[in-house]
Amino acid sequence: MTPRDAADDTPGNDPGRNDGPGGRRWSDLGRPPLNATALRRGLVREDGLWSALDVVQRTGSTNSDLVARAAAGRVAEGAVLVAEEQTAGRGRLDRRWTAPPRSGLFFSVLLRPDEVPVSRWGWLPLLTGVAVATGLARAAGVDTSLKWPNDLLVTVGGEERKAGGILAERAGDDAVVVGVGINVSLHADELPVPQAGSLALAGARNTDRDPLLRAVLRSLEDWYGRWRAAGGDPVASGLQETYAAGCATLGRMVRAELPGDRSLVGEAVAVDGDGRLVLATKEGVQEPVGAGDIVHLRPA
Repeated sequence: MTPRDAADDTPGNDPGRNDGPGGRRWSDLGRPPLNATALRRGLVREDGLWSALDVVQRTGSTNSDLVARAAAGRVAEGAVLVAEEQTAGRGRLDRRWTAPPRSGLFFSVLLRPDEVPVSRWGWLPLLTGVAVATGLARAAGVDTSLKWPNDLLVTVGGEERKAGGILAERAGDDAVVVGVGINVSLHADELPVPQAGSLALAGARNTDRDPLLRAVLRSLEDWYGRWRAAGGDPVASGLQETYAAGCATLGRMVRAELPGDRSLVGEAVAVDGDGRLVLATKEGVQEPVGAGDIVHLRPA
């Protein structure tokens, strides 16, 4: 972290303080700061998953910060780090994720699924996608779908738009940090690319980030608990079926951009037991894809 990031990255830091001349940082009354105290009171409890919740005003990447905290032995499973603004948020393939301060939910969580074989940890980003979509549907009233493996889609003006993304990273041998970025109140002129969207543009009935974050984290706690109790079995936990039901990629012709500058075109027909996307090619072969960038070629 930079010195400025380190100064901002203080547990209990009050994101609602007046910061700078005239309080310019919090001058947008339509985007109030998160209430860290209320969030902790509602989410952190002795018998629950979430062990700590910190809100920082500004940082490069909540994922990078939480991975560093885990490496230093400073956090337990269930630590949650939320940023009001990320300056170097990352997605898959090192893509950058930027948005105006307090316009979205940018957070990371630390998970240590000791009871689950490492071979099944690849389900964690898909599990998080299910949890996020479920929580937002309840709290924001927005129909959401999932693009394999890690994108949250909403409909804006009849078009499918990306409103969120998920990035899972190993934190040592026994932990995973899962980061989530969701565009909540972005206006059309604030979108990073025309193909992006936000909950507000999708007609959300609620863009108050406090209840949205609580709903998402409670949903994630529920799904993670089911999956862990089943030893990571995606069938027994209901995860595989639920993910498939909400996956906008299935049933579509897609192009998979694979490592090594290869590509594969086919119909996405299933998500297998390892969380891989199965493509049926024109040659009549079914090929699983475990990593790569997926491009939807035609509407469902």
